[in-house]
Amino acid sequence: MLKGIDPLLSPELLATLRAMGHGDEIALVDGNYPGLEHARRLIRLDGHGVIPVLDAVLSVLPIDDFVPQAIFRATVRQDRDAVDPVHAEMIECCARHVPDIRVVPLLPAEFYERVKQTHALVQTSEPRLYGNIILRKGVIYPKG
Repeated sequence: MLKGIDPLLSPELLATLRAMGHGDEIALVDGNYPGLEHARRLIRLDGHGVIPVLDAVLSVLPIDDFVPQAIFRATVRQDRDAVDPVHAEMIECCARHVPDIRVVPLLPAEFYERVKQTHALVQTSEPRLYGNIILRKGVIYPKG
């Protein structure tokens, strides 16, 4: 345990987040996602839903503000406009941490291809379908 660090952030996940550079991406996925198949680096957080993990990650990870799009979510099949309850919760969580960055829906083929290029994939036990999101790491600006 560490002061000020969410206990959901395992040593492996913290090390991965710290090792990522500006522009690297990390995927947080549900329990049904083919994580082992798509991951370059797989981190398992069994027993936890995607929203608490997203909240914990966003508590320490800066999101890229150099690009027009830096947060991406899965869609319900081919419907880019459908917002399932899990998506609404993701959007709300992201808005609390990075209110100026919009969560962009990606169709399944786009989402899967992007996940395969991520620095790491965090597999949760989220039971809801399409509970998947990708975050692009930003920078910590110098003080002053």
